Amino acid sequence: MEHEHGAQENQYDENQIQVLEGLEAVRKRPGMYIGTTGPKGLHHLVYEIVDNAIDEALEGYCTHIETEILPDNVIRVTDDGRGIPVGIQQQTGLPAVTVVFTVLHAGGKFGNGGYKVSGGLHGVGASVVNALSEWLEVEVRDGRHVYRQRFTRGKPDFDLRREGDTTETGTTVTFKPDSQIFEQLDFDFEVLHTRLREEAFLNAGVRMTLTDRRGLEVRQDSMCYEGGIRSFVEWIHARKGLTLLHEDVVYLSGEGGGSTAEVALQYNDSYNELLLSFANNVNTGEGGTHEDGFKLALTRVLNDYGKRAGILKEGDKLAGEDVREGLTAVISVKLQDPQFEGQTKAKLGNTEIRGLVSNIVGQALTTYFEENPSVARAIVDKAMTANRAREAARKARELTRRKSALETASLPGKLADCSERDNVRTEIYIVEGDSAGGSAKEGRDRRFQAILPLWGKMLNVEKARLDKVYGNEKLLPIITALGCGIGEELDPAKIRYNKVIIMADADVDGSHIRTLLLTFFFRHMRPLIEQGHIYIAQPPLFRVSRGKKMRYAYSEIERDAYTAELYPDGGKPDIQRYKGLGEMDPHQLWETTMDPDNRVMLQVTMEDAMKADATFSILMGDKVAPRKEFIEENAQYVTNLDV
Repeated sequence: MEHEHGAQENQYDENQIQVLEGLEAVRKRPGMYIGTTGPKGLHHLVYEIVDNAIDEALEGYCTHIETEILPDNVIRVTDDGRGIPVGIQQQTGLPAVTVVFTVLHAGGKFGNGGYKVSGGLHGVGASVVNALSEWLEVEVRDGRHVYRQRFTRGKPDFDLRREGDTTETGTTVTFKPDSQIFEQLDFDFEVLHTRLREEAFLNAGVRMTLTDRRGLEVRQDSMCYEGGIRSFVEWIHARKGLTLLHEDVVYLSGEGGGSTAEVALQYNDSYNELLLSFANNVNTGEGGTHEDGFKLALTRVLNDYGKRAGILKEGDKLAGEDVREGLTAVISVKLQDPQFEGQTKAKLGNTEIRGLVSNIVGQALTTYFEENPSVARAIVDKAMTANRAREAARKARELTRRKSALETASLPGKLADCSERDNVRTEIYIVEGDSAGGSAKEGRDRRFQAILPLWGKMLNVEKARLDKVYGNEKLLPIITALGCGIGEELDPAKIRYNKVIIMADADVDGSHIRTLLLTFFFRHMRPLIEQGHIYIAQPPLFRVSRGKKMRYAYSEIERDAYTAELYPDGGKPDIQRYKGLGEMDPHQLWETTMDPDNRVMLQVTMEDAMKADATFSILMGDKVAPRKEFIEENAQYVTNLDV
């Protein structure tokens, strides 16, 4: 929280108490309502308006939701629902639609009978979008007339007007986010595309269209999945290009106590699990009670089946991670009063949902396995193999631990450690390549910066189980240097360095190494990403110099700006393009990439890691077709390709 310094007198009376009227509160403290005024908060505005339309779809009144990004980053969302009511609302004496856009916590989701379940409730509704927009316009079609109202920064420009007749129904909301509130107003097509695709999967049969009208060419995708979350699992597998263990997606659903739950699952032959869960269409990235219920039931049903079928011997028991190896599952619950926990409100806390999901999955999956014994057998066999590999990994881990305890210098030989022992201040650079490692060792501040050079290509963690990871001489130094364990034994508190910084060249090999390391951390040390310990160093791409004056540029735009600054009179600029870290001397490397006062670093988020993971599965998996498609789709974005 920022501290605000006011008048010096220490008066504290009724005059100091400020009542923020309605939407003024939102403009004053936007972070409280949308989390952040960065890109995430900006995109959240769109989801709020789309969620309102989806609530209409959940009730069965809306089949098509169109989202358009118009020039100047204006957003227009159109649905074919019933239209927000225009009748006078008794409490306020205003039309209901005006109340929805001007009063906090107004809407049809709080009383009884408006909406049974609703996704919008985790959010804040139309009034907050209105408060944070430079202007917003709403048009309602109720089958008889068209009504319109426009607002500026949350305040009505005019009362609701009736403007002509129509036989159509639905609502159109057009708004421009306020540049006084948001750091930048640039909507990212891909971010919106991903979210709207999720919404289309979660709401079977509802068509979601996204159109970007900002460029010379219009970009558009229209998505509708009659198969709902079944289609979601199929899409993930097709995109990752994985070999499937059984042909059909298993779909289970049921309801109880006013809530519904549906699960779609399918196994592939990889060693990774992907569990996506949603509550009222909100992605619960940190899991919660619905995931717990699913995991409990899956483990129980597979153990029971294995015993009944005589595959598991007396005393054998499959653990949760054994039965989830190679699993892709989507869990979607709809409930009346969702309680979200966790810092980012991304964890479902309703206790009754654990039992509901557990019962539904338990019964339906038992029946499915009885009817499809070959599928059940394939899954149990895979889990048995995973169980044996986990045992082998445990032994390999103990061996590593014993070995390191016996050797006096248990830290890896190539590690140049720092002198500071307080892990709040320390950082470790994982550096690719010999020459760069040398420069980094010389250029660093050895009090708090440690350097771990890596040689050659690492193990492809996509095709290796955990026991192989432990025996790998490329990854082992990282595990021992960080000192906080791995997998289920990971204890983030024991990490020896507060910042773990991946430093690799800006070329294809470098990005390969980065993706490998990110995927490794994502698969085996995920809490380090969640707690914000992992960073990516950003070495400069160019040096522009004239005489003694030097500027380092981290992008082509910066390079051009510095060239114009140093060479206003023309002449041939002196520009060096850094192909690799090894081309910088220790002083330059320190100055540009390692000095906390000057350096540029990216903190890795779970979103980045999930992207790296998906990219990784495509690029490193066994299937060629998805890889080819990925390269064709993304070739245009590669600007600094050195072949």
